[in-house]
Amino acid sequence: MAGLIEDYAIIGDMQSVALVDRTGSIDWLCLPRFDSDACFAALLGDDRNGSWRICPTMATGPQGRRGEVSRRYEGDSLVLETTWKTMSGTVRVLDFMPPRDDSDPVVVRIVEGVEGTVEMEEVLRLRFGYGKVVPWVRKVDHCLQAVAGPDSVWLSSPVMLTGHNLAHEAVFVVKAGDRVPFMLRWQPSHRTEAPGGDPDKMLATTRTFWQQWSAQCSYHGVYREPVIRSLITLKALTYDPTGGIVAAATTSLPEDIGGVRNWDYRYCWLRDATITLEALLRTGYTDEAACWRSWLARAVAGDPQDVQIMYGVAGERRLAEWEADWLPGYERSAPVRIGNAAVNQRQLDVYGEVMDALTLGRQAGLPFDKHTWSLQRKLIEFLEKHWSEPDEGIWEVRGPRRHFVHSKVMAWVAFDRAIHMVEEGQPGPLERWRTVRDEIKAEVCDKGYDAERGTFTQYYGSSELDASVLMIIEVGFLPPTDPRVISTVRTIKKELMRDGLVLRYTQPAKALTEGARADVDGLPGAEGAFLACSFWLVNALHMIGEVDEALALFERLLQLRNDLGLLSEEYDPRYGRQVGNTPQAFSHVPLIQAALNLEDHADQHCRRPAGRRHRSA
Repeated sequence: MAGLIEDYAIIGDMQSVALVDRTGSIDWLCLPRFDSDACFAALLGDDRNGSWRICPTMATGPQGRRGEVSRRYEGDSLVLETTWKTMSGTVRVLDFMPPRDDSDPVVVRIVEGVEGTVEMEEVLRLRFGYGKVVPWVRKVDHCLQAVAGPDSVWLSSPVMLTGHNLAHEAVFVVKAGDRVPFMLRWQPSHRTEAPGGDPDKMLATTRTFWQQWSAQCSYHGVYREPVIRSLITLKALTYDPTGGIVAAATTSLPEDIGGVRNWDYRYCWLRDATITLEALLRTGYTDEAACWRSWLARAVAGDPQDVQIMYGVAGERRLAEWEADWLPGYERSAPVRIGNAAVNQRQLDVYGEVMDALTLGRQAGLPFDKHTWSLQRKLIEFLEKHWSEPDEGIWEVRGPRRHFVHSKVMAWVAFDRAIHMVEEGQPGPLERWRTVRDEIKAEVCDKGYDAERGTFTQYYGSSELDASVLMIIEVGFLPPTDPRVISTVRTIKKELMRDGLVLRYTQPAKALTEGARADVDGLPGAEGAFLACSFWLVNALHMIGEVDEALALFERLLQLRNDLGLLSEEYDPRYGRQVGNTPQAFSHVPLIQAALNLEDHADQHCRRPAGRRHRSA
């Protein structure tokens, strides 16, 4: 059975990620890419769906346990160190994936004897096709080769493994000073030569890479530890060949334990573009920011009406959703979904995000040419005709289309940034776009604001609240001194928080207690607190001058990270645990933003274009 979501660490090579739990078991790994089929899928089922465990035997620890376990990352790196203290000695396992460049993906596990003598066990269960396909396994040149269809995995180690119960197992003894390596490499099955490689050289290369990369961070403030760990996580979620950044490393980890709110997040969302660029630029990672922006420009190239809310890591557009019905799901949370049908939704806010990101990139000195501006103009011309239409909104609801306030605000952002570009010398119909921008603002303030309650609402004519309206001040739609902004922030703090954390939107009381159908999103059940929303509230509170409350909330959020500094999508106060896909870029990026904002660090790269003043309606 899979561990708690917060029990998992990650290792990765900037093309895929493995999840390793406290017991020394790799329960999730997709090769060769983030969105490839998993060869270890126990995370969404059990060991029979694929896992790889290396740990002390039960006989080593006191009273049949495996001993006391602790873990950490080596400094500012993605080299995981797990240490067991047992009755007979202490042993350490180093797990990592060396940056691969053009080579095949490799997972390296090195068992180190620290003191005494420890009996260890290794159990490898390879299952291709998301835990369904049992491969053909044979020994070739002192390696194990597992083959099924287009995939092959090779395992090399000095330890002799024995086939048993559709797995390969070993028991071996480690003494102080011993080093026992295991190296698992994926390659296409038509290549039949046994792969080579030196695990110790790979470890040295991996350590050097992360040391050099982390040293580039320009932020050295009081929150450096959570900021650098979040940046490392963001780097791990980057698909290095293209610069695309996936939302998370997993699929179908539930927002509601035992429920159906299970989605595939191994893709790149346009919505993440601006805040990701901002976080990278503000911390000195201009190369990564440039690659992400270049991916963005390539992905959306073409007819503006065909712009999607998400793409594959190389810009793929077809992300068809299907269900892996042989997997029971994490803690019986079914279905397990592969692909994401939300790719076909109309979400008008992404045009604002794209315009904002491209403008921010140019402002920060990233490459910009007439073709980029031509693309932006086409996006604006399309939005000019369609901004007044309803859409599915930021949360990808699978209910009816509505006039969501956040979508309209981001349409305003698109025109505002286009106007800014023209004011800086780019060609365009300045007065016409100013007219549209003013029209959008007037409509939002008229139809999206509940004067009686003193708050912006989720959609026109509704009484529901939505945390996404906190973006109103972040993007410069209204100034933080505007009474409507201040009252909205305070209303959200009062009515949309549960146990000190912010929900995405109003959930009916029955949904929170009985699993009743939620009206807005068209799905049964409730969910935890979406962590990005709480970080948005940190920023909003800070901007309206309630700094002490902002700091208190930020410190509370830091305590929700696991022992390695990782955050999933949500935190469910009902169970006191993380839920949703993990690690989640959309949680770590606003953490970085909030940390920097609280120290007023490098504000030249905030979302509002430099030199622009807020305008009241």
